[in-house]
Amino acid sequence: MTSDRPPNRRTAEPPTGGGRALRVLAITVALVAVGSRGWAQDTTGVATQDLPPAGFGTLHQEDIALRIQTGPLQIRIVPLDERITRLLSPDTYASLHRLHESKADQVQQLAERYGIRSPTLFLVTFFGLQERARFNPEILTITSQNRFFRPVEILPLSPLWSGQQLNQRETATAIYMFEDGIQVLDPFTVSYEGGSSQGWEQTIRTLDRERASVQARAAAARKKP
Repeated sequence: MTSDRPPNRRTAEPPTGGGRALRVLAITVALVAVGSRGWAQDTTGVATQDLPPAGFGTLHQEDIALRIQTGPLQIRIVPLDERITRLLSPDTYASLHRLHESKADQVQQLAERYGIRSPTLFLVTFFGLQERARFNPEILTITSQNRFFRPVEILPLSPLWSGQQLNQRETATAIYMFEDGIQVLDPFTVSYEGGSSQGWEQTIRTLDRERASVQARAAAARKKP
């Protein structure tokens, strides 16, 4: 089954020790305070009370990233789904949450334009492995539950995005917006120019283990006087 979103999708314009323990605690308190906001529900279709508690994760972005290497490029894809990002370490989750907040209004407007109830978002980064590495952001696609998805909208975060060319070690990052229907807690595949991501099934097992640990840490924290 093929997604039939409007073909005239446009790319949005880019925007021109002990102390550590205290900092992590402060971040955790802040995340718990913002955890009840509704943006997470709008983007995942899951009620806030059903999400993992924020601020108790230990994973890093690399632990939840899909990767594709093709020719002169490497691509990293990170799901921006609160059911996953809340399992990240407090610093990492806080960074992605701020990114969520900064784009919330724009995402909502685009979702309304395309008639999408719960858009699925990914943070996509292209890495240049060679000089003058060309990339085509439009051809990155996702297959989930035997459905084929193309990006509905792309929100660039890097000035280099518009040039669609990277030198060695340069990066270009954007938020990809897809229609609802991508099941990020089940196996799915990201494809680009003949290359495909591998290993999400193993990542799901990592997420399941961390989710149980997060719940245990949160329960222990609630019991403390």
